[in-house]
Amino acid sequence: MSLDTTQLDHLDNYGYLMVEKVLDPETVLDPIIQEYHGVLESLASELHGQGVISSKYSDLPFGERVTQIYEESGGVYNAYFDFSLPQRGITSETPFWAGPAIFNTLTNESLLDVVESVVGSEIFSNPVQHVRIKVPENRAPRDENGHIKFGPTPWHQDQGVIAEEADETDMLTVWFPLLDAGVENGCLQVMPGTHKNGLLQHCPRDGAQGLEIPENILHRDGAVAMPMKRGDILLLKQRTAHSALPNTSNEVRWSFDLRYHVVGRPTGRPEFPGFVARSRNNPESELRDPITWRNSWITTRDRLARESDPVYNRWNSEHPACA
Repeated sequence: MSLDTTQLDHLDNYGYLMVEKVLDPETVLDPIIQEYHGVLESLASELHGQGVISSKYSDLPFGERVTQIYEESGGVYNAYFDFSLPQRGITSETPFWAGPAIFNTLTNESLLDVVESVVGSEIFSNPVQHVRIKVPENRAPRDENGHIKFGPTPWHQDQGVIAEEADETDMLTVWFPLLDAGVENGCLQVMPGTHKNGLLQHCPRDGAQGLEIPENILHRDGAVAMPMKRGDILLLKQRTAHSALPNTSNEVRWSFDLRYHVVGRPTGRPEFPGFVARSRNNPESELRDPITWRNSWITTRDRLARESDPVYNRWNSEHPACA
């Protein structure tokens, strides 16, 4: 599926584009969900064996099971599911998940056809990539100050969370839900046209994850919520401001965010392994083996476990806008 001129114009003018029915739910998304059932089983067995939870809750569906485990344990175990590594504190035992169903999605032909419409035929899979599993806020673990440990993603630009070396990389974010994402369970919202305003000041948030563009720089009027069905994808320019709504439902919000750009451009996270997902000019350079991909992350984890934490964040809270 390639994008037409009207779609490309919308992306260029507004900084975002929702494309329906790109990923087949049965052949692409369901295998991911099946893999994650195994990951959750391993996590439940580990926590139950440690006495952290009273049951493995094996009879519950995935969303209710992960919610119950997070609620009872008071912890958030996103690293177990993520197909990337944390920015600090990596050890040789730091968990992550880089399964074949995820790799097959990163290299999905229908997805790459859409990406090729934007970035061209030489496509690099950027290693700044994540799975987000957000449990209902009324059951979510909280810290000592009462803040939800993994709640709504604050307003930010994706360029703001990578190193300056990639500021000129024309990076495309591909966001999609594994289950339907609506306003109630925390779909994304975007601020149209903000990709034309350059990189805005981001401020570290106390008591919550991530960075945030303060409201005195980015007014919240004009935000557009983006409810999506499973199989739909949302494209975002690297400077399009976006955030996630709170999950006020009784269901999890479960999503992927991936990033792609032209081969050879800086990734903004040079310590992590990306790969050539498609190359019309040099097809033998494409990575086609999910085991090689997984091993690249294992090798990276083992190396970073022996080194000091790299510095990824360019922002600090002393900027006047962060007061």
